[in-house]
Amino acid sequence: MSLIQEKIHTTNQPKPNKQKSRCRRISWVVLILLAIVTIFFFADEMSTSRLQSQTISRYASTLTYSVEPGISTAIHYPETGPFDKRLGYNSLPTILNRLQHSSFSVEQQAQFSPALLDYSKRGFFTPYPEKSQAGLVINDCRAEPIYRNSFSQRSYSDFTDIPSLVVQTLLFVENKGLLSNQHAKINPAVDWPRFIKAALSQAGKALEVQVDSVGGSTLATQLEKYRHSPNGLTLSAKEKLRQMISASVRAYQYGPQTLTARQDIVLTYLNSVPLSGAPGYGEVNGIGDGLWVWYGANFNNVSRLLAQDDEQDENLDEQGLALRQVLSLMIAQRRPSFYLTRGRMQLSTLTDSYLRLLAQDGLINPQLRDAALAQQLTFRDFKEDSAVITVDHNKGLQVARNRLSHLLDYSMYDLDRLDLSASATLQYDLQQQVTQYLYRLAEPDFAKDIGLLGERLLTPENTQNVNYSFTLFERGQHHAKVRIQTDNTGQPFDINESSKLELGSTAKLRVITTYLEIIAELYHRYVNHSNEELRQLDLDRQDLLSLWAVDYLLHSPDRNLTDMLQSALERRYSANTSERFFTGGGMHSFRNFRKEDNDRNPTLNEALRESINLPFVRLMRDIVRYSIYLNENRTQLLINDQDPRRQEYLSRFADREGQVFLLRFWRKYQDKDEQARLEIFIDG
Repeated sequence: MSLIQEKIHTTNQPKPNKQKSRCRRISWVVLILLAIVTIFFFADEMSTSRLQSQTISRYASTLTYSVEPGISTAIHYPETGPFDKRLGYNSLPTILNRLQHSSFSVEQQAQFSPALLDYSKRGFFTPYPEKSQAGLVINDCRAEPIYRNSFSQRSYSDFTDIPSLVVQTLLFVENKGLLSNQHAKINPAVDWPRFIKAALSQAGKALEVQVDSVGGSTLATQLEKYRHSPNGLTLSAKEKLRQMISASVRAYQYGPQTLTARQDIVLTYLNSVPLSGAPGYGEVNGIGDGLWVWYGANFNNVSRLLAQDDEQDENLDEQGLALRQVLSLMIAQRRPSFYLTRGRMQLSTLTDSYLRLLAQDGLINPQLRDAALAQQLTFRDFKEDSAVITVDHNKGLQVARNRLSHLLDYSMYDLDRLDLSASATLQYDLQQQVTQYLYRLAEPDFAKDIGLLGERLLTPENTQNVNYSFTLFERGQHHAKVRIQTDNTGQPFDINESSKLELGSTAKLRVITTYLEIIAELYHRYVNHSNEELRQLDLDRQDLLSLWAVDYLLHSPDRNLTDMLQSALERRYSANTSERFFTGGGMHSFRNFRKEDNDRNPTLNEALRESINLPFVRLMRDIVRYSIYLNENRTQLLINDQDPRRQEYLSRFADREGQVFLLRFWRKYQDKDEQARLEIFIDG
């Protein structure tokens, strides 16, 4: 019985092969269903960006910063990138260090959130509202701008200002679906069909299979590339991935909806796309500057022509030329240094091809296409029509720019392109008035009216041969502030700061001023001494000014400062020219303007009024001796050559001189690579 049951049981069991086959079929069905669901999900995500819009926008909302007092303890500076270099962002550590060593302090600085600090340290580009226009701005003491140098100089201020035809042309050339309204949350950083084609193209190249080269960049990633990637290039797949992630985060920074971000991408691209460098102008960025620099075209006029809804027969040729110029620049950005210089014929041919494609796609009508094809691109002749940016020769402004250049160690060209605002102490309206007055001094009639013409003065013929300069300081609580600094040369050279003048008689006023200050100083030092105390003073016999001051106070009953200063001006000094004087240049002899004065012994008042030289030479010697003998230790060092402190004094002096020299040398070559140091050395 058991045998029969066992046989029946064995017979009813399914065969192992059939069971495995059924499991295999079920597995394949499940896999196929999963594949279909996955493909459907990815297809939907590629076309709508639903998941990434939510995920990335939530993450991007944590990438914040705030401006806080003092030096930032949580910040990461950009390391490379043409945009970061041009605006000075990657040099901020060096700039801040130089400023702090020059008595400046950091009042406020950005503090990154922990998430933003981690994000930027991983190498991704910091998301913030980037500027399409930036440059040096200098304000006067009333916060009125006296210098503004924005790059690019010609740009669209808002997306609505861009002619529709310009937008459509750009998207046709670079990124067709960027502004599609079909999906509000689409990621502008990735064009999936284009990206897949580019990936297959690169794979084909790696396998040495002949395939057409396809680029996977979108306008969003191009912005990241030419602004922040090293040298504005994509040299690896890793760099491309960094651009895509950074562009995605930037697009979703203000929420899942990206239409505004996509419009900003178009606006920013048109205003900042790099278009090589031009002689006399330098780096060119943006379609607006490109039109003016390369074609001499008026940006506003081009925009007006391309904004017309219906092509008018009377300006169809102008419209065609405007379209051709704009389209050519959009194409030239791919290889601007080639297409805008040596490759102009190739650029013209490519522009013709795109004009036909635009008409074929219905973006322009045949009439406009034919009008554009009939036009020729005429490039600016930089020898005949320079694109050099002229800078106002206002001397106060030149001084401010020169000091900034020296302070930050930037050339004038690079300084003008920094994202930098500075305030000067100048009062600009007053500066302009004084400048105009100095220029009027060259007019014979005006010079006559104010008494500049006459014997030993000027003649009507030589008023234009005299250069005048003027500097005005306002005394502040802790320091003097320059309110006016100007001249009438009309040249960049600044008489006030960049010249060494033999002042001649003009220096006499400075000597008299210094002399009277010393007399006032001596008055305050000894006025409260009794006659007995004054007689007991041990003054050096060569310190003639101190001896005279003490003697005056001994014989003055009221000891009045005004009377003492007046008496000081009545002191007499010989005008004899036979004596020689030891100066910084060795032994020296001096002459008077008139030989008749050589035997005189005038008062200082008379010597100043008649400009007699030798009394002032002797007065300067007395001033030097006063400053020497004012310090007793210094006096002893000068008297005794064997004083052991003399060597210490000389060593300290030599050490200080050496430090000044070495510091000047170090600042000249610091933060420079080997090639730059060599160039600086050779230039010097």
